[in-house]
Amino acid sequence: MKRIVILIAAVFMSGCAVSQQQEVQMGQQYSAQIAQQLPLINDPEIVRYINVLGDSIAHVTSRRDLDWHFYVVNSQEVNAFAVPGGYVYVNRGLIERASSMDELAGVLGHEIGHVVRRHTVKQMQQQQGASIGVTLACILTQVCNNEASNTAINLGANALFAKFSRSDEAQADEEGFKNVVRAGISPKGLVTMFQKLIDERKATPGAVDAWFATHPLEEDRIADVQRLINTLTPAELAPLTKDSPNFHSFKSRLATLPAAPTARQ
Repeated sequence: MKRIVILIAAVFMSGCAVSQQQEVQMGQQYSAQIAQQLPLINDPEIVRYINVLGDSIAHVTSRRDLDWHFYVVNSQEVNAFAVPGGYVYVNRGLIERASSMDELAGVLGHEIGHVVRRHTVKQMQQQQGASIGVTLACILTQVCNNEASNTAINLGANALFAKFSRSDEAQADEEGFKNVVRAGISPKGLVTMFQKLIDERKATPGAVDAWFATHPLEEDRIADVQRLINTLTPAELAPLTKDSPNFHSFKSRLATLPAAPTARQ
């Protein structure tokens, strides 16, 4: 983590915008730190599927030149996140709630959208190199809930994994919509997945806190995505893929793996 702080500090002290090379270097170092702190699933079938699906979306974006990487975090918390340079993570708990391929693709498209728009990099610039020595596992999976950890989370909100603004989220939604359509996938999964999360929050308060802590999501965002979908003609929507047998094989394989670590108090 110290190397990441030094890198960011050097960038901001130079007064220059973050170049793509610097962004990729940050992402590589964040990814190495995340691998140490979060329980990533390394099962070959799981890794292969999430990367094939993710690549099919990322490689039709304006940042197809990035070396994209996709990971499944072995956590029951419902969340997904991206770090600079093309590193995207989806928690097991979110995948388990997806009923069809287009729902998972919609989440990936949204997170890819944050990278495409460089939202995390912009947050770093706004913070002028604020400390990012944050416990990633706490922020992203809520595996620790004591007072000290909550303090770390509050400090971290001003750094790497801050809650995105409504504008950022709207932009990522729009990018997600465009990304999945270009990849030949139905954008309706964005609407059904977001609605599913809102419904679960209403029915079981606290069950999806991790998602809402980092992704402000209300009904108006769903309506905005639906309006984008309504701009497509039936002829344009018809050939877009909603589901696939490979997605359900992926979910079945995931269900056979050892259970995710339980939260620590």
